[in-house]
Amino acid sequence: MTRLAILFCLVTVLGHAAEPKPGEHSAITFSESPPHSDALEVKLRLSAAETPPAYDVKKELFDLRLPKNYREGTPHGLFIWISASDKPSIPAEWEAVFDEKKLIFIGAHKSGNPRSVFDRMRLAIDANFNVRKIANIDPARVIVSGFSGGARVASMLGVCYADIFPATICCMGVNFYTDVATPDGKQTFRVGYLPHDDFVKMAKTQCRYVLITSEKDFNLPNTEAVFTNGFQKEGFKAVEMLKIPAQGHSPPKAEWLKKAVEFIDKPVR
Repeated sequence: MTRLAILFCLVTVLGHAAEPKPGEHSAITFSESPPHSDALEVKLRLSAAETPPAYDVKKELFDLRLPKNYREGTPHGLFIWISASDKPSIPAEWEAVFDEKKLIFIGAHKSGNPRSVFDRMRLAIDANFNVRKIANIDPARVIVSGFSGGARVASMLGVCYADIFPATICCMGVNFYTDVATPDGKQTFRVGYLPHDDFVKMAKTQCRYVLITSEKDFNLPNTEAVFTNGFQKEGFKAVEMLKIPAQGHSPPKAEWLKKAVEFIDKPVR
């Protein structure tokens, strides 16, 4: 019995034990959180004044999808999704990219914008920890991503938790840890979080980031400011910005996601 099959013998879906099938979405729960998602750890990494609320991963539900060509023992990437809404929904056409690039998808339910940012972070951290225990994950291909408000949370995780999230794809939203002005200097966006210096150093030299925006996205000025006067100004080695022509504030098409993943798969030099 495979490691995933053993896990799913403990998960009940519609009243029956269910093993995940490649190419299909499966509901999954977890029973353990790593030290990385401890309330004090999260608070310290963000330099937060607030105390994170009570949280229990055993009460949370996740959506898991294995690539169609999934093979036990073959190293795969892990794509951790932070939704802007309560359901971890993604465009159906993205699944072809996950299949081609050998990416396991996982996203938490009830991780949308109304949820505490601390909880949204812990859900992503716990997904990372637990899937890596049951599947053969290439540690260099763990991607945290999200759309809009979810992308902002992903951007913070990608720096504050640079030790466990080596790659970040932000779709139509991004935060940064310094004040950033637009390239024309007409607008300034305030600091979004305060990461620990040690993880900033790691993020600058070892991690990869892609910011996906679009010509009609209302977050375009913010994204351009963060790219130019945030990541580039602060000396991050591997950062790319993709600007989609004529699109508004909506998830990117599969071709743009593929470009982002291909940038992520390039080694940091």
